[in-house]
Amino acid sequence: MIDCGIDWLKLLRRVAPTAIVLTHGHSDHAFGLAAGAPCPVYATKETWALIDSNPLKDRRIVKPRAPFRVDGVRFGAFPVDHSLRAPSVGYRLTADRAKVFYVPDLADIFNQRAALRGIDLYGGDGATLLRSMVRHHDHTLIGHAPIAAQLKWCGAQGVRRAIFTHCGSGIVGSDGRRIAARVRQLGAAQGVRASVAHDGMTLTLLS
Repeated sequence: MIDCGIDWLKLLRRVAPTAIVLTHGHSDHAFGLAAGAPCPVYATKETWALIDSNPLKDRRIVKPRAPFRVDGVRFGAFPVDHSLRAPSVGYRLTADRAKVFYVPDLADIFNQRAALRGIDLYGGDGATLLRSMVRHHDHTLIGHAPIAAQLKWCGAQGVRRAIFTHCGSGIVGSDGRRIAARVRQLGAAQGVRASVAHDGMTLTLLS
């Protein structure tokens, strides 16, 4: 399980994940662990500093660009711009021959080429479709890059499939068919097959 927001607080033991990997320490990504977890939890030292009071027995530290394995999946953490208070990472995941980059919140990726090279699927930040929510603070980018910008990154790095999750109110509250069509259109302009995630979605990358 990647991230465990506060809405999972009373559901976590029912879901019974074998491991939880965190991208950062914001409430909608980590506060579902306030009552503990039935499995190992992986996070950077910056994230652990934010959630240190949680009763978690099996804590494992993630180091940027230092690969680690969870249940047969190889993870690599890549720092991204998003928040000064809660530094965030995206994860490059490899299972068999399939390669995925997953980053639910970001303003930018520090090293796009290294993060996205050879990726089969980009899982990105769905906070906004076109409107940038990125701002500068002390020479650092914070906030959320729009889907349109992320698709340009994918096109530039040769990523041919993208899916967007953790969607903002402007997307969730809009007509789903219209949003899906617009995302497909934006993706096609960059040579990327793009879509919006939905509950219960499963994907087969390689067969």
